[in-house]
Amino acid sequence: MSRHLQPRGRRVKVLATLGPASAGEAMIASLHAAGADAFRVNMSHGDHEAQAALIAAVRAVEKASGRPIAILADLQGPKLRVGRFAGGSAALVAGASFRLDRRTAAGDATRVTLPHREIFAAIRTGARLLVDDGKIVLRAAAVSDDAIDCVVEVPGTIKDNKGVNIPDVVVPLPALTEKDRADLAFALDQGVDWIALSFVQRPEDVAEARRLIGGRAALLAKIEKPAALERLEEILELADAVMVARGDLGVELPPQSVPPAQKRIVATARMAGKPVVVATQMLESMITAPTPTRAEVSDVATAIYDGADAVMLSAESAAGAYPVEAVAMMDAIASAVEADPGYQGRVDFAASAAGRSTAAAITAAAAEVGRTIAARALVCFTISGSTAR
Repeated sequence: MSRHLQPRGRRVKVLATLGPASAGEAMIASLHAAGADAFRVNMSHGDHEAQAALIAAVRAVEKASGRPIAILADLQGPKLRVGRFAGGSAALVAGASFRLDRRTAAGDATRVTLPHREIFAAIRTGARLLVDDGKIVLRAAAVSDDAIDCVVEVPGTIKDNKGVNIPDVVVPLPALTEKDRADLAFALDQGVDWIALSFVQRPEDVAEARRLIGGRAALLAKIEKPAALERLEEILELADAVMVARGDLGVELPPQSVPPAQKRIVATARMAGKPVVVATQMLESMITAPTPTRAEVSDVATAIYDGADAVMLSAESAAGAYPVEAVAMMDAIASAVEADPGYQGRVDFAASAAGRSTAAAITAAAAEVGRTIAARALVCFTISGSTAR
């Protein structure tokens, strides 16, 4: 083990996304020194050659530091998008009619191509279609095999290839596309530690990914769709960890519904004994500023007080102007929260009941002794994990 290895002094992990602002080995080493415990490689960006270089750089930093560094490969998942417009965009007016259809002609202010036949099979009258991260809201008024006639509820300018979210229905699409399958095989060959699965709607999505992974990496399910929230407990049974993916979740749910959803996901994961990551826009202002807002600091701290096992930086470390400062700030917030005398009591809410057996009584007493004397560690022999629990 390297003599440079020093304990972090905190339990919560900092997960930093790699990108153009943090692609080199020297920068990755700086991020690691600033407090990053793990790195996310976004499989949506770059080719396999560039991604392999990122992974190799992390492993080089890991070897030099002597500290284990986890790598998470985040699969893109299916992307639902509208087609192209004759002029590149069209202005939609509130109350106007707008059609999504399967024609290949360029769109205009009355219609555009929606090249996903699965949506036509799943959509129902009254369902919402959110375009461009919810900036434009359409309501389905009439549905056929080849067209969805909508009313524009929230107007705006719709542009080529903008994304579509359909929060009110389960779209019969697998979470793994052909690209994802190729990316998954590549990531496993590169020896990543975790695979993040996007577009999870059902437990079956997780089961399919786990089958393909074959025990070569751990599986993290991203909770970013209302359908996944409805079956959270079942998904947790099959996943090794979950992520509160607040970006897409914030598009498909009303903004005021995201904090309660986050708390529920964190609490449910903790009761299931599964790690949980809170992600997206945690220190968003640090993409362009060297310091965060007070609200952002409070947001990160609240996630840690609630029991999050890791907090994640996205564009802040991948493309921002202050990636090292963002990681250092995340490290400082986590350390400050864990130093709060009230922190331990708040995160102990999920502690298991001691039970009435002799073994339960002995382990409960050992835990109390450990707390009383501030023991650095308690060591026990366990086969099933119940003694440690």
